[in-house]
Amino acid sequence: MTIQFGNPDRPNSYIGKTVPRPNARRLVQGRGVYVDDIVLPRMVHVAFVRSPFAHAKINRIDAEDAKSVKGVLRVFTGQDIAEVCKPWVAVLAHLKGLKSPPEHAIAVDRACWVGEPVAAVVATSRAAAEDGAALVDVDYEQLDVVTDMMTALDPETPVLHPDMGDNLAFRRLHEQGDVDETFRTAHKVVSARFVTGRHTGVTLEPRSILVDWNPAEEQMTAWHATQAPHMIQTVLATHLDLPESRVRVICEDVGGSYGIKVHVYPDEMATAAIAKIMKRPVKFIADRLESFSSDIHARDHQIEAKIAVGEDGRILAMDVDDWTAIGPYSVYPRTSAIEGNQVVNLCGGPYDFQNYRARTTVVFQNKTPTCQYRAVGHPIAVAITEGLVDMAAAEIGMDPVEIRRRNMFRDDAYPVTSPANMRFEGLSHHASMDKLLELMDYDGLRAEQAELRKKGIYRGIGIASFIELTNPSPFMYGIGGARISAQDGCTVRMDPDGSIVALSGVTEQGQGTEAMLSQVVAEGLGVSPARVRVITGDTQVTPYGGGTWASRGAGIGGEAALQAARALRDSILEVAASMLQADQAQLDIRDGAVVDSTSGEARMPLEELGRIVYFRGDTLPKGLPRELVQTRHFITSEYPFAFTNGVQASYLEVDTETGIVKLLKHWCVEDCGRVINPLLVDEQIRGGIVQGLGGALFEEIHYDAEGQLLNGSMADYLVPMAAEMPDMIIGHVETPTGESLLGAKGAGEAGTAGSPAAVMNAINDALRPMGAQVTEMPFTPERIVRALGTLND
Repeated sequence: MTIQFGNPDRPNSYIGKTVPRPNARRLVQGRGVYVDDIVLPRMVHVAFVRSPFAHAKINRIDAEDAKSVKGVLRVFTGQDIAEVCKPWVAVLAHLKGLKSPPEHAIAVDRACWVGEPVAAVVATSRAAAEDGAALVDVDYEQLDVVTDMMTALDPETPVLHPDMGDNLAFRRLHEQGDVDETFRTAHKVVSARFVTGRHTGVTLEPRSILVDWNPAEEQMTAWHATQAPHMIQTVLATHLDLPESRVRVICEDVGGSYGIKVHVYPDEMATAAIAKIMKRPVKFIADRLESFSSDIHARDHQIEAKIAVGEDGRILAMDVDDWTAIGPYSVYPRTSAIEGNQVVNLCGGPYDFQNYRARTTVVFQNKTPTCQYRAVGHPIAVAITEGLVDMAAAEIGMDPVEIRRRNMFRDDAYPVTSPANMRFEGLSHHASMDKLLELMDYDGLRAEQAELRKKGIYRGIGIASFIELTNPSPFMYGIGGARISAQDGCTVRMDPDGSIVALSGVTEQGQGTEAMLSQVVAEGLGVSPARVRVITGDTQVTPYGGGTWASRGAGIGGEAALQAARALRDSILEVAASMLQADQAQLDIRDGAVVDSTSGEARMPLEELGRIVYFRGDTLPKGLPRELVQTRHFITSEYPFAFTNGVQASYLEVDTETGIVKLLKHWCVEDCGRVINPLLVDEQIRGGIVQGLGGALFEEIHYDAEGQLLNGSMADYLVPMAAEMPDMIIGHVETPTGESLLGAKGAGEAGTAGSPAAVMNAINDALRPMGAQVTEMPFTPERIVRALGTLND
């Protein structure tokens, strides 16, 4: 049967409607279950001694004073942990040339960044463990540091890992067309240097793990705030030398992730190793201060880029030279080269041109490791692309919207391949731009801007088109050898009372996964979402899947849920047809009852069918299938990614005396394919916009020349607050993917991808009458007044 989503008059129509989150009541009552809420018999706590130096040899560790603290049970060194936990090397085979040294759960002979664990203290309470950690005496011998990415490959710069030969982790060059000749003959060439500040996720719930090793059952159970339980199951089994079947990972409620919790962290691996050694539950909850130096960082890039355009505004060529530094190790198992690789893949994404060159150079340094964070590489690529497009428009005297109109892929041109060889199934750049201009009254704002400039008030309008990578196929990691699943599964079961249980491999991180899955299952089966209970995040009971990352929950996990629900529907109707002596094709399930599909007349409630199947199966014909449970898995196969697209706009005011930016209004029109729950999608986009605005205006991790973290607390690291945020207007265009029945792509990172570029362009639009321009994020008041030339050192 063909599914016609979006028809509100169709029975059991839930997709496309706002349905409350099923877990909302529990969470607002304070009954969520986070890792720190879990207390087990004989549980102990671990605190880590962390290096105060960016690079130092560990000569000796004296733990005698620590052991004298009441409650301290043991102190572990890196060598102790290395005996039970194998090191890892975070490389992917398809990222040619990527290298990284082996990394241990606790440093064995030297520390390579401020905050790297060098010892672990286990005690009966967290307080006692911290008291003990403060008394561990480590004899360090400071070593030369590598902190400047742009000199990391210079001959005089020390090599951080001598066995690697140099400080180059990865380099990739993609070139198409005759770039140099195009630039030589172009009407106009515009170039700029872009810098994106290093920042981190600041999740409401810090990283958390509780691991129990039961030697009698040879079973390890880890309660973990993670986005990918099955991936963690594999990693724990591999590096602690256990069968995967003997490792269970449970992910209950999670207080935000943003990509921070999809990686393997040394301290969390050490916690699991300690549990195995001590044969008792061990809990580690990162505090906010150590999170700043131990959570992954991201967005640390410096880029030289240029664009060539013709007299008619057509983009002729783009050239991008990206540098990024990843700390001393590539992060396991997804690797730290992916962000730079994404910059190469995504620059120029919305536009139809032929000549493209992009290079990324990824280097090691003595700072906290960087890796994949919400909208990996997207904000950098969009800022480069959209910044250059705006600069080109100004150079040739063309409106920023018009230059985009002339260059965006036509909405009827798909499928197409981008200059970076990214394959697009179907996008809607022009339709999205139409909707944006309608929502924001572009012409009216331009008129208002002009009038206010006469009064010395400088407002700017910034536009940023973008593409977003979602629903990744095995191309993302699988072909590179990492045990990261691109498929996902869902099991849907009807219990005797007619209620439905759905078990999914994707996880709930606070974004509304449970609501989305309940709607999809409800529509596919023919019951109310309130009748569907969703269970996620338990490797022992849920089908194997990739988890939640890269905006894949709805597109991959949702499609598996839909297919499983429809398969269960067919099973139920087969039994019902036998019981009612009716033609199965003439039956349907609506509002939790088997009905006549033509008249809608109720024939049998599901609970009656469940009673017969589960308790009086002897009354059914022999050989009649009666399994009221179905499992389906889904994986994309036609395209490496399901690309989405959209366009954002920012309207703001710049105080040219102080450099302070006031955000007035923000718009985003986004095409994530089929919209399952409009409220959840809109709130995901708004949250993403806020995160992007944080990177654009506030957030930046600072280090000194010796690799010391200078602002590792909430007193010094600015995150966006409600008072600074503008009104946000969200609109949608729907271009469903043809790879699935559901047609859903992803929406979790779209807001973050485009908002920094929109703000940058808006600031520069406001400053253009004064000939000033900023391209270094965050766009602080100091940087703005320096661009204006009004700040005296």
